[in-house]
Amino acid sequence: MLLARPDDKLARYGLAMEYKTGGLYREAIEQFRELLAAHPTYAAAYFHGGQTLEKAGRIEEARSMYQKGIEVTERTGDSHTQAELQAALDIL
Repeated sequence: MLLARPDDKLARYGLAMEYKTGGLYREAIEQFRELLAAHPTYAAAYFHGGQTLEKAGRIEEARSMYQKGIEVTERTGDSHTQAELQAALDIL
């Protein structure tokens, strides 16, 4: 699907989640970063990207991703995802 439509945010998010679920953290992180480069307000990618960075042992990068997601959700008014991101950040 991504070959036909490389800017399809749902397809890229789905691929990232599949990689994450399969324990392929490096690949998942790459997909989350590509997704956010093209769609910087896709809030769920900050949360799941941060979780994936945590699982990969990249704690400072996870912290940074959560913080960026909080900034984005403040601007977009997505209080639900903002609360999830803040909770994940607080746990770190």
